[in-house]
Amino acid sequence: MKRLLEISWDKRAIFLERPNRFLGICQDPNTNEELKVHVRDPGRLTELLFKGNEVLLKRGKNPKRKTRWDLIAARSMGKWVLVNSGFHSAIASLIFNDKEISPFGRVLSLQPEVKVGKSRLDFLLFIEKGKKIYIEVKGCTLQKNGKALFPDAPTQRGRRHLLELADMVEKGSRSAVVFLIFCPNVSCFDANGRTDPAFYETFYHVIEKGVEVYPICLEYKGSFVWYKKEIELCRD
Repeated sequence: MKRLLEISWDKRAIFLERPNRFLGICQDPNTNEELKVHVRDPGRLTELLFKGNEVLLKRGKNPKRKTRWDLIAARSMGKWVLVNSGFHSAIASLIFNDKEISPFGRVLSLQPEVKVGKSRLDFLLFIEKGKKIYIEVKGCTLQKNGKALFPDAPTQRGRRHLLELADMVEKGSRSAVVFLIFCPNVSCFDANGRTDPAFYETFYHVIEKGVEVYPICLEYKGSFVWYKKEIELCRD
C-alpha cells in the first residue's frame, strides 16, 4: 500500500438518522449529546449510515454553520470507509501525479473542472507529446459479495458524464472514468444495473466506444487514505 492523504478526525459518534441528503444526526457516546452533521456525499449510503453504526466526525471550521460537524467515515466490516466526497479531487490528483501508481503514466500537468458540452469534467490531464486525457472521477462505497458497485442511487448526472466522455473519444481525444473505491475488501468492480439500469447500459456502451475505466481500490486507515491497487471489472 502507498500512503496518499491525511484526513484527520476529532470525534467518534453513533449515527442516528439522516433527515435529508446533506444532514445527519449523530450522538456523542460519552455525553449522549445529539450532533448535527454535514453529509457531503449525496449517495444513499444506506449500508453505512444506519442507526447505531459508528462514524468519525471532524469539527467544522465555520462556527456559524448550523452543522458544526462534518462526516468523515463510517464503520463497515471492521474497517473505516471514507464517505466524504469533498476529498475525492485531492486524492485523484495525488494518484495522477505519482507516475508509479497513475493509470496514465507520467502526467506533465493537470487542469481541474474542465467544461465539456453541458458538463464539467473533473480533470484534463496533459501527458507526453502533447497528448491529453479527459477524466471524470467517481467515488464508490457500495460493496456486495466482494464486488464494488456504482452507483448506489440512480444518477442522470453520472450517465451524462459518461456520454460526454464518449463524445471526446469520437472527437479524437482519450477519455476515462476513474472510480475511487473506498471498500478495501473487494476484488472487482461493476456498474450497478439493479439500482440504475440506464447507467449500466451507458457504462458498457461507452467502453465499447473507447472510454477507459480504472477502478482503484483505496483504504482509509489510521487517518490516512492508502492506495492499494487497481482492480478488474466483473460484469454480470
